[in-house]
Order: sequence, then structure tokens, then C-alpha cells
Amino acid sequence: MAYGWHLRRVSIVCVCLLLIALACGCQTPANKKSPSPELEMPTAKGVLRVGVTPSMPPLVYRQDGQIVGLEVEFAEGLAKHLDRRLEFVEVKWDDQIDYLVEGRTDIIMSGMSVTDMRRIRIAFCSPYAKTGQMALIRRRDIQRFKGGYYSLVEIPSIGAIRDTTGDVFIRSRFPDTHKLFFDTLDDGVRAVIRDKIDILFYDAPSVVLAAAKFESHLAFIPKIYQTEYLAWGVRKDNTELLTAANAYVAELKKNGRLKEVVNRWIPFVAN
Repeated sequence: MAYGWHLRRVSIVCVCLLLIALACGCQTPANKKSPSPELEMPTAKGVLRVGVTPSMPPLVYRQDGQIVGLEVEFAEGLAKHLDRRLEFVEVKWDDQIDYLVEGRTDIIMSGMSVTDMRRIRIAFCSPYAKTGQMALIRRRDIQRFKGGYYSLVEIPSIGAIRDTTGDVFIRSRFPDTHKLFFDTLDDGVRAVIRDKIDILFYDAPSVVLAAAKFESHLAFIPKIYQTEYLAWGVRKDNTELLTAANAYVAELKKNGRLKEVVNRWIPFVAN
């Protein structure tokens, strides 16, 4: 019995050694281990999650149930450039940077202008257009404001969209004027039409489009009161996406596509 047990024990040990040898043989040597796909090609196959607030025509807005606009065309081009599937993530405007920083989106492409305060939290790609703050007024008030900026000094009331550069602009430039702030551009436009405010300050492309849409009621003062640059925002640690997006902008500039696309959607801005 003792001899039989010894043979069985030797057999078990041999089997265990064989299994260990086979397991080791199946492993890739440490110096030949392939990097994970995410580390090897972070901007290749996958999804590009684009944060949008589709209430800012002509940059990004809804039309017939679809999200359209200048930023949408650029997002489609960028996704193709990166060889990634495009996914729009609808976000409230004042949550855009939070969503990006928290990793819930990869890039903001929603008509965001570059500011020093925003640069504290996120990085911006190369600007694709120059624009700024413009004033939307009632058509009957055109003569009233023909004096330009100086005619704005004693206006009874003024408005802007909350948490935008227009918000910051009117707080700093018109500290003593009665101010109203709105959640959406549509709310601000209605306030001008209904005499709740005398002027609405907002991004030039949207102001001109609103004036064209309600031509019988509204007009705009043909002046940029604060110059701004439109660009896409990415996380500061996402340097590869930043580099790739900058390369895409450079490519668009080189082949003339950038000017063509921008001028088609917002023909009066510089780029």
C-alpha cells in the first residue's frame, strides 16, 4: 500500500508540473506583451462623444427633429478624420464643461467661445472662426440706436442668455442698467419682441439669424461689441484628442474647406 501511494503521489506531482509548464508556455513574454488597444490607438476605432446644446442656430439646433448646424457638420468631419463613430450627447449649456471634465463627453462642439475663465478648466482647440457679441433690437428702434455704443448708455433694460459670454458682457459693461437673464435664446428673442427688454446681447451668428427669422419685428445693430473666437473644448489631459482636432482644423484651413463651411452657415464672420 505504501509503494502504491508513492507512485500515485509521483504521478500527481508530474501532472501538476506539466500543467504549470503548459500555462507558462501559453503566456506572452513580458518584453513582447502587446499594449491594450485603448493605449495603442486612443483616437482610432471607437466612439466620439460630442457635447451639444441644440438651441443655438445656426451653430447647432434642431430642425425637423434632427440636430443640424455648423458644429454638426464639423463633428461629422472630425469623427471621420478620427475613424470613430459619432455620438451626440445633449447637454444643458451650463453643464457642458462639467460633463466634459467628468468624462461624460469627449469634446464640446456647441458654439463655445474661448475665454480665460473657461481655459482654467478645459483646453481649447485652434479657433475656427472669429465672432463676438451683437445686439438684437426691435425694428422700430433702429433710429433710436443709430448712434452705436453711445446710444446704449441710457437704455432702460437689457438682456442676455444666462451663463454665456453675453451674460458676463452686460454685467461688466452695464452695471447700473436693469438686466434680465434667460435660459434660452428663444426666451430672449420673445422678450425683445414683447417689449420686456430693449436689447438682447448674444453671439453674432444667432442674433443675425433671429433678426432674419423675425424680420418684420427685429433687427440687429451691425457692430461687434466684444470680439470672441469659436473653438472646441477638450479635457486638459486628453492631449491626443486635442492634437488630432488641431490637425483636423489645420487640414480644413489648408484645403479651403474651413472658410467654405463657415461662410455657408455664418457668412458674415471672419475665419
